[in-house]
Amino acid sequence: MIPSARISSAIELIAAIDNAPRKPADAIANDYFRQRRFIGSGDRRSVSERVWTILRTRRRLSWWLERVGMPANPRMLAAASLLTEGWLLTGVQSSFSGGQFGPTPLNPAEREALAKLEGHTLEHPEMPDPVELEVPDWLVPHLKARFGKWLKTEMAAMDQPATLDLRVNLLRGTIEEAIAALASEGIEAKPTPISPWGLRIEGRRPVSTGAAFQSGLVEIQDEGSQLVAAMVGAKPDMRVVDWCAGAGGKTLALAMTMNNRGHIVACDVSEHRLEGAVRRLRRAGVHNVERHLVTPGDKWAKRRAATFDRVLVDAPCTGTGTWRRNPDARARLMPIDLEELAPKQAMILDQAARLVKIGGRLIYATCSVLLEENDRQIDKFLAEHEGFRLIPLAEAWTLPVPLPGNGPYLSLTPRTHHTDGFFTAVLERMK
Repeated sequence: MIPSARISSAIELIAAIDNAPRKPADAIANDYFRQRRFIGSGDRRSVSERVWTILRTRRRLSWWLERVGMPANPRMLAAASLLTEGWLLTGVQSSFSGGQFGPTPLNPAEREALAKLEGHTLEHPEMPDPVELEVPDWLVPHLKARFGKWLKTEMAAMDQPATLDLRVNLLRGTIEEAIAALASEGIEAKPTPISPWGLRIEGRRPVSTGAAFQSGLVEIQDEGSQLVAAMVGAKPDMRVVDWCAGAGGKTLALAMTMNNRGHIVACDVSEHRLEGAVRRLRRAGVHNVERHLVTPGDKWAKRRAATFDRVLVDAPCTGTGTWRRNPDARARLMPIDLEELAPKQAMILDQAARLVKIGGRLIYATCSVLLEENDRQIDKFLAEHEGFRLIPLAEAWTLPVPLPGNGPYLSLTPRTHHTDGFFTAVLERMK
């Protein structure tokens, strides 16, 4: 594709994302490129990078466009993005060239307005905090409560593109074998700083089509998610429940730490997600996992109360810790989402606690950075369940590397750990 055609495709994709505001942008992008198989891999990567740059900076771009009297539509967002990256207006004009593949030419009003943006960066001292931070207005007090003086640097880290992290499946091979297998595909991977099973790749690479992935030697999993699985402390002789298993990402990691022995039950309320785990389990060579669909009135949990050594609750949450990967999710998040999720998390935690046997552990995790979904959920749970105690991070840590923090919980953020934002608390049932 010629450069102007890439910009035209980026504008089309932004428009498609805008037309489906409740659907994740990555799903829309997948559909977009699936319907346009003539777009090659290099062009797909270029278009995606342009779109994700706009999504990460959308509030600031929109603020600038409003300032110069232009609507923040996909076309103007694309043009403003180029200018704030240092392009000259003449270069933008040549890219908006019209013709068969490029965007239609800028009209006089557009040229006049965009000329006022030439030479400017995204930053401006008059920007309101929510705009500068690229977050919804209502969320700023919640983020300030969590990060305090580090708020701006934490949000700046959230604006950076995420690395591609892999977990080496030790049931299929070693770290060294995985690095060599990826290298044979032209992909350079380096060990992650904390997880002993993790590999990190810079940029977006088509890992899932290669032999290392297809053979089950590696799985795509953020290092933070790997550390959540490590905090479970699952061993080969244990009975373990992954209570909100979804498509089984952490289930796979638990099976690996258990060396494919013991017994894992992957539970979820979504049959579709559980069915999606089947192929992943087979590819990874995992055979100690049973799947269970949780339905209204289900007696399964009641019959197995107090019989499991470990129960992992990877609770549904706002996903605020994953904004590096899903910058569009910021615009979709509403106050009602948090209001509805907090009591739901408490209910799920209460249900899962009944499965833990005396001496066993309950592990609560989210990919959120908000206190309401993390610390405060644990405070509330402990106040209502005197039979449980909090196991501090220093005691719960299972890996032969330094602790990634000094608080009572595992609290990961992109700024401090270069992972997605994750929270994990480990609780022990004493009676």
